[in-house]
Amino acid sequence: MISTGELKKGATIELDGKLMTILEYNHIKTGRGSAQCKIKFRDARSGAIFEQTFQAGTKWPRARVETREMQYLYSDDQFFYFMNTENYEQIPVTKDRVGDANLYLKENDNCQLVMYGDEVIGVELPSSVELVVTQTDPGFKGDTATGGSKPATMETGLVISVPLFVEEGQKLKINTDLGSYIERVG
Repeated sequence: MISTGELKKGATIELDGKLMTILEYNHIKTGRGSAQCKIKFRDARSGAIFEQTFQAGTKWPRARVETREMQYLYSDDQFFYFMNTENYEQIPVTKDRVGDANLYLKENDNCQLVMYGDEVIGVELPSSVELVVTQTDPGFKGDTATGGSKPATMETGLVISVPLFVEEGQKLKINTDLGSYIERVG
């Protein structure tokens, strides 16, 4: 069982017979009455997102999910294909189950598939990935008094805000939780 005091982003619980992944949560303490917790969920199967408020101390059954190390191979119009690195079994995963993780996946990258039994319910990325800049405007020295930033398109199609000194062809480290620039690499 998991209670409102033990919530964490990414945890999967069973709510009304459905698998729900916690996206965000916020504890609300009022002057009168008991505390409440507002939770933003994603239905692991349908992908629907909704918010619900619960009393503090509410408990739910924790879903028995596991992660498996997989290598991303390629994608086509319908599926993303992952390979188990131990037995070389290939698993097709629908685009809705991969979600926004596709913006950080490059061919041959390793990631974790979140499994509920034999069913894939999501993709767990490492905390950061390295991607190459494919398009960005040139930055000119002296454009701003402070740091300044500009948009850059990465090799996977992800568009992020980067400092003015970043140029096309450079490899950058990107935070996968926030979708933000960390640093230049090599």
